[in-house]
Amino acid sequence: MRDIPRVGFVSLGCPKALVDSEHILTRLRAEGYHVAPDYHSADLVVVNTCGFIDAAVEESLDAIGEALAENGRVIVTGCLGAKGDTVLAHHPQVLAVTGPHAAAEVMEHIHDHLPPPADPYTSLIPPQGLKLTPRHYAYLKISEGCNHRCTFCIIPGLRGDLVSRPAGEVLGEAEHLVAAGVRELNVISQDTSAYGLDLKYRTSFWNGRPVKTRITELARALGGLGAWVRLLYVYPYPHVDELIPLMAEGHILPYLDMPLQHASPCILRLMKRPAHAENALARIRAWRETCPGLTLRSTFIAGFPGETEEDFRQLLEFLEAAELDRVGCFTYSPVEGAAANALPDPVPEEVKAERRDRLMELQAGISARRLARRLGQRIEVLVDAVTEDGAVARNAADAPEIDGVVLVEDGHGLEPGARVEVTVTDTGEYDLWARLDPDAA
Repeated sequence: MRDIPRVGFVSLGCPKALVDSEHILTRLRAEGYHVAPDYHSADLVVVNTCGFIDAAVEESLDAIGEALAENGRVIVTGCLGAKGDTVLAHHPQVLAVTGPHAAAEVMEHIHDHLPPPADPYTSLIPPQGLKLTPRHYAYLKISEGCNHRCTFCIIPGLRGDLVSRPAGEVLGEAEHLVAAGVRELNVISQDTSAYGLDLKYRTSFWNGRPVKTRITELARALGGLGAWVRLLYVYPYPHVDELIPLMAEGHILPYLDMPLQHASPCILRLMKRPAHAENALARIRAWRETCPGLTLRSTFIAGFPGETEEDFRQLLEFLEAAELDRVGCFTYSPVEGAAANALPDPVPEEVKAERRDRLMELQAGISARRLARRLGQRIEVLVDAVTEDGAVARNAADAPEIDGVVLVEDGHGLEPGARVEVTVTDTGEYDLWARLDPDAA
């Protein structure tokens, strides 16, 4: 019989859910629990679920079922947990169900079903907490929830309205991460550019100096820690313009992830997205004038209810004009509880798929043309892994797990987390090939 209780953990969904998982794991270790590597060595299992779209719901329910079959004692948390009836209808034998960002409630249920050791070793916890990402990069969540009411999204119903963390608290966590060896901070939230709005941009304090709880001031402070700082999920508010000079000056990475979703004014109105394609194009041009090396990433939805061929043509024309560097496209998927489900004129599944494929074919050509300009350039990369084919790395234009990579063909001697200079020797639609510079470390 083991003296130390062991908890298995399954983490699904987006990086925001991953951060929730890290917080729970950190609390577990702080109280003396061990994290089990598999179902069979665990005394119980926590499944952190996703419930954003139907496919994610199905994946989460399958994961709960697998954990029950392999272990039998399961606690469910996360976005699908906000729909407790759905979980219990499929898996009534789970021990407990909680919603997202509910670490304290999860710990209470764990205590009920698996009490902690009598004398937990708090020294087992590093200052930066436990991470599910590689040692050299981390996600830094700055807020929860969202104040928008996009018709295709149920996130506010799952995670609530915007709740920002004080800037001093965020910067303290970032400082611990960098001290522990993190070389890249990926700033995340549901709406990164709205950061601090709920707090009326209240002044916080970090290391004795005032920092306003606002994205521009936070980004500037993060940029002084010596790590790459990448901004994800940035809604195009006017004050986003203030971030571009920080990128041009090298304080933060010249990378902006801005989910635009569409370009047709009609579809944007149906989505309740107040963006406008012409304004977006003008701002993109201005940003690139200020920061020529800027990488722009966005995501789009094909086949939204009511989308006509003309609406889709406007989206393709926007992509040709904007020449975005990184683009993802998803077919519209009805989500239980989303207002868009009630809109008329649904688009047939085969038309959705055909439009998505046309968009991605167009974007592949745009991406290839833009990457071809990097041929012969000298760039800095961050190494993620080393294989028999060389080092797999990323440059400033590559967010982890969603963008391309830089394959360093002679990088066998490098270590994950190394930042080195390379020269681009070949380009593709999404990836680059490179070799170490003669003076590279």
